[in-house]
Amino acid sequence: MKHFVAASILAGALALPTLGLAADYTIMAPAAPGGGWDQTARSMQEALTGAGISGNVQVVNVPGAGGTIGLAQFAQEANGDPSRLIVGGYVMVGAILTNNSPVGLDAITPIARLTGEYEVIVVPAASDLQTLADLTAKLKADPGSVSWAGGSAGGTDHITAGLYAKTVGVDPKAVNYIAFSGGGEALAAVLGNQVTVGISGYGEFQAQVEAGALRVLGISAPERIAVVDGPTFKEGGVDLVVQNWRMVGAGPGLSDEQVAAITADIEKMVNSAQWQATLETKGWINTWLAGDAFKTQLATEIENTTAILKDIGLVQ
Repeated sequence: MKHFVAASILAGALALPTLGLAADYTIMAPAAPGGGWDQTARSMQEALTGAGISGNVQVVNVPGAGGTIGLAQFAQEANGDPSRLIVGGYVMVGAILTNNSPVGLDAITPIARLTGEYEVIVVPAASDLQTLADLTAKLKADPGSVSWAGGSAGGTDHITAGLYAKTVGVDPKAVNYIAFSGGGEALAAVLGNQVTVGISGYGEFQAQVEAGALRVLGISAPERIAVVDGPTFKEGGVDLVVQNWRMVGAGPGLSDEQVAAITADIEKMVNSAQWQATLETKGWINTWLAGDAFKTQLATEIENTTAILKDIGLVQ
């Protein structure tokens, strides 16, 4: 009996420190390195570990088909595993529809909406397009002569290019959009003068803009953003506002307690000084929304995105 009690006490003593250890996470960015999801995942990695919320955070990249390849893999492999997270967002909503993906966001556990980011249109520094008015004129004269480099087909970049065309009176179906699986590839195409313009979140072009290699023609925000040196679409004569939002999800098959624990960790991350600094540096907007409120909003976003994609001819 004494041995049993001693063993029990020893086991309890050994278990106590374990209860206080921060959770480990592996975050999937379902895109190639360099893009918005990759940046979000790695910013989460830095904030979770830097703030002492998590002891160890790894990021894995699974690119392809607007995130739907990674989503399908994640839904299968992360089932019941509270240590697995995935980054997604507006792009994925569109990609699920345009790729007729058999796996949707209902196959995972939505945790929270994290950030919002407006779209920017950039050109190489030596481009003869000096303003959005120049871009609009070129697009109206010959839609095919303007090639747009952006993320996956059906994603925010593609939707914004289509809506831009529609807003200025050009058939969205005539847009010459070239989809890339990662921000790094799209950036290389713009810098290499292989395309007319690049379109994406500012974070993907920021370093090259600040270095003077790229110029911002316009941003899809309702008003100017301090970190972005460029006019809004509206200032450039295009009455259009588009915001790309990003989220974090967990695997299916989790208990309410596991979901609550993950949500608590992510909320601590969002409130950390390191995350706040990241938002300011990258020009991201805090759009925190969790729980049932986020699930309701997500359903609305899916419905609205379906309508937009049909409107610009990307979904039948």
